[in-house]
This record gives sequence, structure tokens and C-alpha cells, in this order.
Amino acid sequence: MGDVTAPGQQPEPIHDVLIIGGGINGCGIATDAAGRGLTVLLCEQDDLACATSSRSSKLIHGGLRYLEFFQFRLVGKALAEREILLHNAPHIIRPLRFHLPHQPHLRPAWMIRSGLFLYDHLARRKALPGSRSLQLGPDSPLKPHIVRGFEYSDAWVDDARLVVLTARAAASHGARILTRTACIDAERRGDLWQVTLEDRRTGRRSTHLSRALVNAAGPWVAELQQSTIHCQVHHPLRLVKGSHVVVPRLYPGEHAYILQNEDDRIVFVIPFENDYSLIGTTDVDYQGDPAAAAISPQETRYLLRVVNAHFRQQLQEADVLWSYAGVRALADDTHGKAQAASRDYTLDLDQPPGQAPMISVLGGKITTYRRLAEEATDQLCSLLQRPSRPWTAGAALPGGDFADPATLAADLHKLYPWLPDTLLRRFCHSYGTLTHELLEGCRSLDDLGRHFGADLYAREVLYLIQREWVLEPEDLLWRRTKLGLRLRPAEVSVLRDYMDIRTRWHSANLS
Repeated sequence: MGDVTAPGQQPEPIHDVLIIGGGINGCGIATDAAGRGLTVLLCEQDDLACATSSRSSKLIHGGLRYLEFFQFRLVGKALAEREILLHNAPHIIRPLRFHLPHQPHLRPAWMIRSGLFLYDHLARRKALPGSRSLQLGPDSPLKPHIVRGFEYSDAWVDDARLVVLTARAAASHGARILTRTACIDAERRGDLWQVTLEDRRTGRRSTHLSRALVNAAGPWVAELQQSTIHCQVHHPLRLVKGSHVVVPRLYPGEHAYILQNEDDRIVFVIPFENDYSLIGTTDVDYQGDPAAAAISPQETRYLLRVVNAHFRQQLQEADVLWSYAGVRALADDTHGKAQAASRDYTLDLDQPPGQAPMISVLGGKITTYRRLAEEATDQLCSLLQRPSRPWTAGAALPGGDFADPATLAADLHKLYPWLPDTLLRRFCHSYGTLTHELLEGCRSLDDLGRHFGADLYAREVLYLIQREWVLEPEDLLWRRTKLGLRLRPAEVSVLRDYMDIRTRWHSANLS
């Protein structure tokens, strides 16, 4: 193999694993592999969680509706992971009760009860209460003819923060995380991969060597494999778009709704960021660039129509404050309805004799990311002949090392009594015990520095730039937080100017 080091340049170390893709699966594999002693480099062409991993329904769930498609193995696996993640990330994952209004002409009560019984018992359940029947009274936000329902448990997650905290866990174990860095070429050189990366902000290119390659590019996995890695895709992939809308809060209470529709689909209505309701999702086959995915007018009308068929309060398109769409790459070769396509994952190994291995991650859902990462890392360690043991099932994510949210909030209030209640609650749910790191040395609200609007201060902006790979206002406003819902355009403009100076300074000091 030829020398890939430029004259006068230090030789690039050989990594054990190079991972392409900074979504939940790529970051999960980076964490598990680095924690087992492998040297890991991860590149992401945009921001962490910039695509599918921040555009989910924000749920850690087994997938009640998958029971109708007889996907018992997937549901059981996801329910077991739900229990683990609730324990490992209690700041960004919390229990959520769902109300399922009964529509007798769609599904008989016995069928729903049977499904909920299975849902309660397909995996061991400690943290969450089981299902029960409901009688809906005159105080229900639902229409008067809906008088009966069911209640069951799942969990809510801040999906983008789950990705970022997983990346932080990887970095704490020595993984190198490169954002805004695209893989533009990868080729085998015997038992090594030679990978060319390009910094999308500067255009600077670098060459890296790795013993194994992981393609975790999500909806770009097939395109990357064909055009950049020059390998064939062994399994058919189906791109499915799921869209959501955010509207003003539809009802009081912290429970969510799962609504049945005439087309056999379901729609969630979920409390979101205190003052809003999140409605989704659709399932539409998709072609084109996943980065350009957006909700269509037809999808918006569909979601509002389902909600209006159930709730007393009626919504119009003008009520939509924000919308987003994500594209899932599903390992599915059927030609049936998109909603029936499997959400399970496949780890596709490509290793010609005597050549360096590559694992491509196909499909998957956010709930099973840790299990996927564990299986992928088991494979990597076997391929690289590195004895290891799984470890992530009992490992708290950064900020998640506390007994319960109420105790954490009380402790933070004692230490930082000057924090406004809304800010304290947001820090609890976003950073957990990392709040101490964020507020180190602060004695008063003035120490948080410049106020940009809502409850965003310069101290948090700088923290996110320095510790969480934030480079653009969109990273901060729509992924690290959801303060984009609250800041006015003029405030965002001021924030952009401030961040431009600070990110340039930070990048200069890192180089």
C-alpha cells in the first residue's frame, strides 16, 4: 500500500473503526466500540442528529401497532430496551401514559385488550405501570360520542439530545467525532480501509486508515455504498417519509393520545415543550434527497383531519406552528403499505476474502439503537479479534447519573436558587447532572451573560459550542434545544451574529 502521508506531515494513526453517520445508530456504535477499547473515528456530513434521528415522534416505545403485523420479536426487543433506556437516561427520557379512544367500528374491544395484554407482558416491565380501561367523562377533550378508551405506558424522548449525549459518551471513551465532515471516498487497501474526508466548511481534505468501516448513513446508506464506497447493496431498502406538525397545546394533562383512523393507521398527539402538541406521523414512500424531505399539504391535511375527528377543539392549517419530516431507510422488500414495512434492523457484512470488513446498518428505530450498537460492536470485535464484553446496558448516559428527576430538581434549586423555574426545569430535562458543568462558577443570573430571548443566555450558547459540537444557530435552536419555537426572527439574527464570532474563535483555538 502506498504512503498516504503528505511530506512533512505526521502519519495518520490507524483506527480500528471508522463510522460514517452521526445519527443515533452511528453514535451508538461509536460509544459501545470506544468503551470496549477500540479506536474510533466518526464523521458526519452535517450536524449530529441532523436528519432522521431528530425527526421522529420523540418516543421510546415497543410499537403497539406492530403487533397487528405479527412483529412480536421486534416489539419484545423494543420493550426490553425501553426499560434499559428509562434507567440510563432519566433526564431526556420519561414515562408517558397513552390514551387510546375506543372506536368500535375500527377494532373491537377484545382485540385491543388482547393487544395491550401482550404489550404488558412481552418483556419484563419494572418502571412503568400496566394498561387499564378508561371511562371518558364530560371533562374529556374528546368528542362526546367517545365515551370509552384504554390507557397504557410508553416513554417520551428528546431524540436529538439522545444522539448528542451518546456522542459525548463516545468522546469520553476516546472516540473522535468530526461533524460537518463528509466521506467523499473509501476504498480497500488489503486489510485496511483508506478513507478520504472533506471538511464541508473549509473544503480541507484528509486521509484516514481504518481496520473496519461502518456505514451508518441512514437514508443515504445505499447511495453512499454505491457511489463512494463502491460496493453493492445486498438488501433492498425502502425509503419512507414520516411527517409531524406542532400546534398550540390541545388539552391539559401530561398524557398522550393514540388515535385510530379509518385507513388502519394511527396518529399520535403528544404533549410537547409545555405549550404545544406534537401530531404525527404519516408513512409515505419517498424518492429524492432525504435532506430535502418536507411535509406535503396533503400530509398536513391528513393529520389535522384525524385529530379533528376525535377532539372537540378543531384545528386549521393556520394553527400549525412548525412541521418537520424525516426519511427512514427500512430493510424491507415488500410492496405493501409503507406503514406495514418492518422497523427492525439488519447488519449487513461485506468482507471479500483477505479484505477489510464493512458493516452497513439497514433499518432500525430509535428505541433499539443500543441493542443494534451492541450487536454491531460484537461483530466488529470478532472481526478484529478483540475479546470484549458488552457494557452499555448498565451505563448511564452523560447527565443521567441521578436517582429521580424530583430529587435532581431539588438539588439544583438548593445550589442555584437564583435560577428561574422555567430555566431550572429545562436544564433538568436537557442536561441532568451536566447542569453543574454548564453552571460552573456561576453565582447569579448575571453570570449567565447576554440574554438572547426566551430563556437562552450566552453561558449556554458557549457551553453548547464548546461541549456539544454546535456550529450553527439551527443546531442549537432545533436540535440541542427547541427554542426555535420561542425566539423571534430578530432575536435569532442577533444570536447568529454572536455565534458566528464565537464559533470562529473556538475553531481557531482547536486547530
